[in-house]
Amino acid sequence: MAATRYYYSDAISKFLTKSVNEIVGELALASQHDINDETSHSWVDEITILQEVLVPYSERGSVYFEYNIPRMGRRADVIVIIDGIVFVLEFKTAEQKFRRDAVIQVWDYALDLKNFQEGSFNRILVPILIVSKEKDSYCNLEFKYFEDNVYEPLMVNLNFLSNAFSKALDVIPHSQQPVADDNTWAKSGYEPTPTIIEAAIALYEENTVEEITKHGGDIDNASMELTNIIEHCHKNNRKAICFITGVPGAGKTLIGLNTAIDQFNRGEKAIYLSGNFPLVEVLQEALARDYVRRDKIKAKREGRKACTKSEAKSKVKAFIQMIHHYRNLYLEGTKVEDGKIIPISDYFQSHTDKAYIPAEHVAIFDEAQRAWTREELRRFMREKKGIKDFPYSEPEYLISCMDRQQDWGVVVCLVGNGQSINKGEAGLAEWIESVYRNYRDWDVYMSEYLLHSGDVTMEQLEIIRPQIKSRDSLHLKMSMRSFRSEKVSIFVNQLLALQKEEATSTLRELDNYPIVMTRSLDTAKQWLRVHTRGSERMGLLASSKAERLKAISINVRYQPDFVHWFLEDDSDIRSSNALEDTLTEFKVQGLEIDWACVAWDADLRLNKSHTGWQHYQLRSGTKWQNINKPTRWLN
Repeated sequence: MAATRYYYSDAISKFLTKSVNEIVGELALASQHDINDETSHSWVDEITILQEVLVPYSERGSVYFEYNIPRMGRRADVIVIIDGIVFVLEFKTAEQKFRRDAVIQVWDYALDLKNFQEGSFNRILVPILIVSKEKDSYCNLEFKYFEDNVYEPLMVNLNFLSNAFSKALDVIPHSQQPVADDNTWAKSGYEPTPTIIEAAIALYEENTVEEITKHGGDIDNASMELTNIIEHCHKNNRKAICFITGVPGAGKTLIGLNTAIDQFNRGEKAIYLSGNFPLVEVLQEALARDYVRRDKIKAKREGRKACTKSEAKSKVKAFIQMIHHYRNLYLEGTKVEDGKIIPISDYFQSHTDKAYIPAEHVAIFDEAQRAWTREELRRFMREKKGIKDFPYSEPEYLISCMDRQQDWGVVVCLVGNGQSINKGEAGLAEWIESVYRNYRDWDVYMSEYLLHSGDVTMEQLEIIRPQIKSRDSLHLKMSMRSFRSEKVSIFVNQLLALQKEEATSTLRELDNYPIVMTRSLDTAKQWLRVHTRGSERMGLLASSKAERLKAISINVRYQPDFVHWFLEDDSDIRSSNALEDTLTEFKVQGLEIDWACVAWDADLRLNKSHTGWQHYQLRSGTKWQNINKPTRWLN
């Protein structure tokens, strides 16, 4: 049975006439999972409660049970639409108390629908948490309004649920809409833009990339193409390198994670590798925590002991690793004599030891353009590993690891186009030249976009032309960042380029993306606290050279544990939401927060004529020294 947006829907009038068993049967048939007693009992309770409470609204709306919230990989218990107002209901019928995580859960559902579902953009959404056995005195029917028409969650028990509907319809200004419009809302377009953490968790729970992103987009097509390439190589014993390119924020990392997790769930072995230490650490911790959470529920049903945190972390590390750990592991399988390395191809042609042949047939390298040059890797090997004259660049060496496979293998390079290359980074051209030097029998999959990207020259591509298999879907054209406005990055670029008129014009178009300025850190913190809702994250960010912010209690030299900063909730002072610790650019790359205070110091300032930027670094605690080379400022 095909997946549906919801398991059951009806006009309220028809819902009231059906038997509880009939509705439960429809829900069970629509579900793609095994139905346990706890789930069926919850459905019975929810149906029974609503068939009593919704009687006054028989001709005024619709109900939807188990309504899909794709970005979160979860389903809202019930959506009730009355007079066009969307009520998002989360039932906790077996619990005794209102819990903060339950309030955040239902609030997140409402915010997700508002932000990503087309039919909700102009609707009023009221989340309601129902804890059947909570005391009357703890119920909350106060309507707190926000500009986007998503109200703060109401908290009620069974005694006050009816009041929640009636009071909302009395208090909230709205115009009655025809019942026929409800299905238009329910089936309207849904285009989520999950954060990397949300996406990884949803994928690990065996959702597909199509289910958690907008349908039919670049990401779906590229993921499908990559899967086809992997299957072709497997079936035909081929080896291939595949370049997935795209603008910043287009979803390349999401495709990489999707591929690694998909292969893992199929019983195949693939690994996602990144040189971004904070990203890898946060993803591993987030996935391990989520695995433990889900396994506790499953273990309770099956009557067994739940998986430990260390066991979960071990499972996650099987397909998400730091690229340097992977490289060093297979370095041990490289023959070294007298401090010098024997060419890998020569060694593996004469040895049958498979101990250092990669366990994975698919290796995905994120930010592949940042792999090291031959000189940089040679320096590292000499200083850290005691190996003299290491003869390979990082791209050439990493390809060689997969080339050790006796049958098939795929190297996937996720490449950020137009991103500046820092000292020691090889760029895309080195991957191309590595293939040409040693791997003429490999297939090369890429988009024709690379011919015009400027990341490689026409001459460089021509040397491997016989190996190239063009696939246009491997280039992602659209950024999926910033659902509130696709022009935020344009504004930032115009601001940094001092294009004043253009930046002013673009800023006027960012009406749904609030950008404000203040010279008071306390004012900034208060603004963030007012705007952050549900599980949204807020946090303090600053440049790593912003040392004079210490005067207002922002110390960039102290770097907190970024795993806690990104993952802990409001109750933990290490959380970004506590607004106590500040992260710099080196710890937030590839990770996102919803509301940020960017604290700006004198390390980046306009020159006297306001025609350009100047870079400074504090020296000896007494003066700012001008840095003439911007790359030194970045490092």
